[in-house]
Amino acid sequence: MSNPFVHVELNSSNLGKAQAFYDKLFDWKTEDTSSAEGHYTSIDVGKGTGGGMQAHTLPGEHSSWLPYVEVDDIKAATKKAVSLGGKIIKDVTEVPEMGTMSIITDPTGANLGLWQPHSKMRAS
Repeated sequence: MSNPFVHVELNSSNLGKAQAFYDKLFDWKTEDTSSAEGHYTSIDVGKGTGGGMQAHTLPGEHSSWLPYVEVDDIKAATKKAVSLGGKIIKDVTEVPEMGTMSIITDPTGANLGLWQPHSKMRAS
């Protein structure tokens, strides 16, 4: 598969309640971190695609899981999505020490994250 799903993230309207639910439901290893951007819980599932949980960044929105697909060139992939009828929800954004992401909506209204890890960043 040339563009695999690499991360799944829960954007929750009630992070504490969601964390309590998933802690009891699954045997996930979680790690909480805080930064200027807010609180984030990393999820290590042992095998397969890991993910994270955070408070929803859009007030009033319902909780939802957001999958991320790995791309070789985040700027080109985001631009291509728009040229094919998609819309940008969050433009290309650096995630310190990890990579670069964007969030798009496809022409049917489904959200998808695009992810380029630092290991795939081209020299500028």
